[in-house]
Amino acid sequence: MTADAAPISLLIVDDHPVVRDGLRGMFESVPGFVVLGEASNGVEAVARATALDPDVILMDLRMPGGGGVDAIAELTRRGARAKVLVLTTYDTDTDTLPAIEAGATGYLLKDAPRDELFTAVRAAAEGRTVLSPAVATRLVSAVRTPAGGPLSTREREVLALVAKGTSNREIARVLFISEATVKTHLTHLYAKLGVNDRAAAVAVGYERGILG
Repeated sequence: MTADAAPISLLIVDDHPVVRDGLRGMFESVPGFVVLGEASNGVEAVARATALDPDVILMDLRMPGGGGVDAIAELTRRGARAKVLVLTTYDTDTDTLPAIEAGATGYLLKDAPRDELFTAVRAAAEGRTVLSPAVATRLVSAVRTPAGGPLSTREREVLALVAKGTSNREIARVLFISEATVKTHLTHLYAKLGVNDRAAAVAVGYERGILG
């Protein structure tokens, strides 16, 4: 970054004030970054991002009053310019895949070293994908999941609703999950059943006795 380049502007989204304060202090202590504002949940994050137009949003995922994945999906839908870098304590598949599929540019864990976080924000601002090693490993494993594995309980629930002709939006409402998560479950069950669409998934589901 050259000396006369504009600083990278940030929006910090986390439901814990101590975490927000810590991140703000960290980024304001080095040149090249400016923190435009903070938000404590996903709904507030969308509103603040729309008003402030930051370069990068540091987004927690699990927050009361509006989670990160739904906020990322909404920002993507609105065509927001900001790149979203997920910064969370969790690296489970149920968190990682929906966040990436919703439009997150990167995914880091909160125990990442300071320099790694600074580098990640700079990379995200340039539109490059940033993944912590643990998350990258999980994503590769998920993509390589061999066909024929047993469906999880949630995947069976999704498949049963698909068989009834239920839309992704309705499935999300019935199961109290986001549409991004529904799509993730569909991707997984398609891979396990060796199919490419809803109709084929339902046919194979009946064929294998998964659907009664």
